[in-house]
Amino acid sequence: MNGRIEVLPDPAALARHVAEWMTSAALAAKDSFRVSLSGGSTPKALFALLASPEFVGRFPWPRVSWYWGDERFVPYDHPESNYRMTREAMLAKAPVPPSNVHPVPTDGTPDAAASRYEQTLQAAYGAAVLDPGRPLFDVTLLGLGPDGHTASLLPGEPVLQERERWVAAVAHGRPEVRITMTYPAIESSRQVAFLVAGKEKAAILKSIRAGGSEVPAARVRPVGELVWFVDRAAAGDA
Repeated sequence: MNGRIEVLPDPAALARHVAEWMTSAALAAKDSFRVSLSGGSTPKALFALLASPEFVGRFPWPRVSWYWGDERFVPYDHPESNYRMTREAMLAKAPVPPSNVHPVPTDGTPDAAASRYEQTLQAAYGAAVLDPGRPLFDVTLLGLGPDGHTASLLPGEPVLQERERWVAAVAHGRPEVRITMTYPAIESSRQVAFLVAGKEKAAILKSIRAGGSEVPAARVRPVGELVWFVDRAAAGDA
């Protein structure tokens, strides 16, 4: 598999380890620090921990900007909204400047919303073309679906071939329309971290670790470091 793997005992230990890792990385940055977030239960535990008394006073909130790797095309208050989950778990509980929060637009048409989010990313980056020597993100968090998808890069969907656009709408493959960053945007990161927990992920992770897998998650090739933070159950050790 691409990247290195770190196995933690359980989801709580995984969340704590990644919280320390993210805090150290953000504190080490000299200037602004851009993070691309993932949805799901494993990141939710991480977000809650960052906003907890243990971390909230240590994390450099004023210079960290938050973006989302993918989003369901639903209102921000919808139960399935990744933005809502992150807001409730972390953003509403920590001293986050509102101007540092950049959710995916979910109004208008999906294609227009994807285009608007691409423009948001390009404005933050200061250019319309990605330079491998100057990553868009400092940290990109990703999850792993049992089918091998990551963000909303879904198996068999045309978005997997997109190399020009940074953000695209995904109209098929799931009950609801999704908006996702494409491989070029996801891979433009100093550090990309997969967070993988639970025995339901063991089979797909085993396939990826064996090498040769063509599922979307296995095809991520960041310009920076790639690390897999997994718990024992996902690693097949429990």
